Amino acid sequence: MPRPRKSRRRREVIRIPRSEALLPEYDRSAVPEGLLTRRQLRDLSLSPGDNDGPVAVLHCKGCLYRPQWSCTHPTRGYLLRADLAKPKRTPRLAQEWALDRAMAARQTCPTCRRRYVYTLPLRALGCCLECWDGTPADPANYTAPLAGHDLAA
Repeated sequence: MPRPRKSRRRREVIRIPRSEALLPEYDRSAVPEGLLTRRQLRDLSLSPGDNDGPVAVLHCKGCLYRPQWSCTHPTRGYLLRADLAKPKRTPRLAQEWALDRAMAARQTCPTCRRRYVYTLPLRALGCCLECWDGTPADPANYTAPLAGHDLAA
């Protein structure tokens, strides 16, 4: 017997006139030069840098049909100043090694010791698919284990 559905509470709509909005708002096609979203900054290999917060709001697509109201949807975007952005920091060699060791633990099968190019389902299966059910793995997707032993001495 199916369980009865829970009734969802409707999200309360907060209507703020655009004239009373705290930040200026722009449509997607009318953003002035020098304002970028976080994703656009990331694509340019920049970090927000000295931006203390957003300087404007990018409208969601639904707000194009309500020009008198301010955008309060969770899909709105925040715009940051591009001139205050800084280049992304490059990780130190020790940080890269630590990340590589962490990824190696998630990509290495404990049974056959192969390191795959993708993350293995170790929580669910405990090993790679080839060790689990015999599904053959593409040799381009893994590197063979090094010959030798794993002893410390």
